[in-house]
Amino acid sequence: MEILITALLIVILVVLAATVSALLRDGRGHTPPVESHEAWSALDLPSINYTLRVF
Repeated sequence: MEILITALLIVILVVLAATVSALLRDGRGHTPPVESHEAWSALDLPSINYTLRVF
């Protein structure tokens, strides 16, 4: 019985260690830079405020 409890505790510790390790490594991979190849434009948006167009 003691062997079963010891094995269960070891499994729980390994799972906890793997979880903590995955959380610490998450998001630290390669993130490519954001590139913009076109000049910004409003395209078909109106040039005046909506509240001014109502009146």
